[in-house]
Amino acid sequence: MKEELLQDLKEAMKNKETLRKDTITMLRAAILQVEKDSQKTLNDDEICAIVAKEVKKRKESVKEYEDAGREDIAENLKKEIEILSKYLPEQLTEEEIRKMVEDAVKESGAASPRDMGKVMSILRPKTAGKADGKLVSDIVKERLANM
Repeated sequence: MKEELLQDLKEAMKNKETLRKDTITMLRAAILQVEKDSQKTLNDDEICAIVAKEVKKRKESVKEYEDAGREDIAENLKKEIEILSKYLPEQLTEEEIRKMVEDAVKESGAASPRDMGKVMSILRPKTAGKADGKLVSDIVKERLANM
């Protein structure tokens, strides 16, 4: 993944794609910061988690800028999200998440909302980088509340 980012950065620089170059540079800096803080080399799954976090930050900011009437900044952030999304695995649909939640509830033997931690510990590795954690959490809450 790191090599892919480096190649894409070089390509963006050659093609004078400023936004793409800046976005990839920011992502590489975020990855290096996490590696420096944790003092270990990240694998592709851990890098995907960082990409997902950066996408999530931008999605939250888009709404705020639109509410403030700053469409120019919101459009820029949407373009950054598009660039970053290329580095994420295919996202799970809500239907697929619901099926995974059902399987995890059965596997964990969850019987009430208090068992949410058990269910989430089964789902986290399966959905990391492939689905928004808040969406997964909301679906689990909804499922456990209906028991």
